[in-house]
Amino acid sequence: MSELKNFVAELRWRGMIHDVMPGTEEQLNKQMTSGYVGIDPTADSLHIGHLVGVMMLKHLQLAGHRPIALVGGATGMIGDPSGKSQERNLLDEKTLRENEAAIKKQLAKFLDFESHAENKALLVNNYDWMKNFSFLEFIRDIGKHLTVNYMMAKDSVKKRIGSDSKSGMSFTEFSYQLVQGYDFLYLYQNKNCKLQMGGADQWGNIVTGTELIRRKLGHEEEAFALTCPLITKADGGKFGKTESGNVWLDPERTTPYEFYQFWMNVSDEDAEKYIKIFTLLSEGEVDALVEEHRQAPHLRVLQKRLASEITTLVHSAEDLTAAEEASQILFGKGTTDTLRKLNEKVLLSVFNGVPQPEVSRKELEDGVGLLDFLAEKTGVFKSNGEARRMLKDNAVQINKSKIDENYALSANDLLNDKYILVQKGKKNYYLVKIV
Repeated sequence: MSELKNFVAELRWRGMIHDVMPGTEEQLNKQMTSGYVGIDPTADSLHIGHLVGVMMLKHLQLAGHRPIALVGGATGMIGDPSGKSQERNLLDEKTLRENEAAIKKQLAKFLDFESHAENKALLVNNYDWMKNFSFLEFIRDIGKHLTVNYMMAKDSVKKRIGSDSKSGMSFTEFSYQLVQGYDFLYLYQNKNCKLQMGGADQWGNIVTGTELIRRKLGHEEEAFALTCPLITKADGGKFGKTESGNVWLDPERTTPYEFYQFWMNVSDEDAEKYIKIFTLLSEGEVDALVEEHRQAPHLRVLQKRLASEITTLVHSAEDLTAAEEASQILFGKGTTDTLRKLNEKVLLSVFNGVPQPEVSRKELEDGVGLLDFLAEKTGVFKSNGEARRMLKDNAVQINKSKIDENYALSANDLLNDKYILVQKGKKNYYLVKIV
């Protein structure tokens, strides 16, 4: 077994500790310890909101401990009241299993599940131990150990049953902390798991687990809790949300280009915080980058490094290169070859928001004059005369290649067999769709 590193100290300098139960650091410095994070399996992909928990597990494994990722199949069928104003949709088992398999594939980019190391990662699903419990067994064996007063005192419950709550709280949701508490008890007994981690909003549920372990197994039993701050944006907006919704780890839901751009576009203040949380760079490397960035903020050194590190971690080095090349297209450095390499999804992401006039495929095949195409058919120019003048000034590009008035458009100009990119001057783009 390799030497243990100080996990709590590592998280502390990274700004990833909100609350930590007394004795946690001592336990982790004393012996290899298993710790878990619960992951909601209500989608077939993680999004960047999950990444903090995943990075905690990653650091736990790097420090020599055993990470357990718990997919909440049973709790996913209930819904967690924390921070939610309404119950979420409940899923069937088939969907949950499919989601679990997809999530494990993503986690495997961060965690070692396959080696023979003593601290290799484990994926468990609480549905596996909850599905055989009868209701009577559960309330007899588990429910009796915690009082309603204890459960009502939790912030997540108070918010939902207080006067400001219109929807109230179902018994199903009220029982959530008991189910989560039992997860910890089960893992403690069956996987020697002594630590539960999560976001700051999970503190109440996690402590319920440590309390249940003590009340059911005896007060000499030791279980520990650690939470990280909820990730926020400097402007008060919600982290991980864009106009189009969540930023997903699945490249089909969020392209690597969009993923890369999300990190490139964070503020300086957020970049300084996120580079500690979402990369594996050392304290010395981060300090040097922060200093370099402060000397020349316009170069966006922090954002570039953050985006490249996390895009490589979540996707691949090849995806990072493609995302960087795609990003260059809008800033004038992209080439025709770069453009032709983009698949349709990325092409549309890069040129999101630019005008997309349509021209019929038949007109293109019959042979449309360049001036007509640029003016009458697409409206890129107000008139043939304006188009002719700009062409003479060498200020028109088709698919990133400069052209003159004699250029003949053909099917060879189509990107992904249906688009032609027209650039007028330096910054005006039109993505012409051939229909």
